Amino acid sequence: MVSLQTPVCEFGKKAIDFNLTGVDQQQWTLKKCLGKRGLLIFFISNHCPYVKAIRKKLVRDARELMELGINSVAIMPNDTVAYPDDSFENMLRISNEFKFPFPYLLDETQEVARSYGAVCTPDFFGYNADLELQYRGRLDAAGPKSDDDSQTRELFEAMKKVAETGRGPEHQIPSMGCSIKWREAI
Repeated sequence: MVSLQTPVCEFGKKAIDFNLTGVDQQQWTLKKCLGKRGLLIFFISNHCPYVKAIRKKLVRDARELMELGINSVAIMPNDTVAYPDDSFENMLRISNEFKFPFPYLLDETQEVARSYGAVCTPDFFGYNADLELQYRGRLDAAGPKSDDDSQTRELFEAMKKVAETGRGPEHQIPSMGCSIKWREAI
């Protein structure tokens, strides 16, 4: 497992459209996912310990952000042949087990992850209502100590600010996680 950090936020960079299948068997596009005040896109996987450590917090934050007009969507970009724990069937199981309040989509071709410049799981992209990037940071400082609720809710506070002002915070600390499991070139 290689641990990586996300790059600095490119404020104002436009979100890229996608059309991916969710565990609910529906097709999801960028427009379909967008909330009235913005959208939080995050790349996650089933097997990554960094993601496992924050799943309950992700669900909590996504529910609270919905109340503020910010929708969320999770995209799984890993090679499911080399990493069967990340299979579509396991995505469905995890989504049901944790009662994901957001679509959980499979990026089978990995084109969406590449177009966004995603580098690890979890990798967060927070957009305002105009789909301009405003946040590319971490969930919080707890890391693998997921039960530590004493940490500032960095992702939630940033996206709350986006909902209220359309702008994210200037200071952002990169997310850290497992490298995306890219398919080998043919």
